[in-house]
Amino acid sequence: MSRVPKNIVVVFDEAYFEFLDDPPDTLQYVREGRNVVVLRTFSKIHGLAGLRIGYGVATADLVEVLHKTRQPFNVNSIAQAGALAALEDDAHLRETKRVIDEGRAYLQEQFCELKVPFVPAIANFVMVNVGDGCALFEKLLRRQIIVRPLKGYGLPEWVRITVGAMEENKKLIAAPREVMCA
Repeated sequence: MSRVPKNIVVVFDEAYFEFLDDPPDTLQYVREGRNVVVLRTFSKIHGLAGLRIGYGVATADLVEVLHKTRQPFNVNSIAQAGALAALEDDAHLRETKRVIDEGRAYLQEQFCELKVPFVPAIANFVMVNVGDGCALFEKLLRRQIIVRPLKGYGLPEWVRITVGAMEENKKLIAAPREVMCA
């Protein structure tokens, strides 16, 4: 940030901020009056993806510019109520983080045992190299397990696996053994 010219707007996408044990203080740049926007969402750790709500933090001048491009009534009152309730529910946030941390650790341990390459993660998903992401997606879908193939991102060998409840994680791990060895 020290090398970014003052007239450049920097955007920090902090969708997975709450999953970090020791997150960086990007809001310091807003407090310093820098051209920085910090974006956060209620979709991930709060589980409100269907409400399509998040927020940004920036200086008043930058917010004023952004408001000029915002559509009126862009967030409905139900989403607003859900977001406000989520901000007050620290217990849910802590429990969700605990479940995700445990589930992610389990999945990554299993991928190590299976000798399946993956990108070590801190969020609520793990990227796994399965050789043919689209083929695995199809095979798992027949078993009512949904993963996201990453071919559209230029990673045809990879899938993105969302960390679920432990029962779901175990179901996933049981299926790939059959699918990958078939």
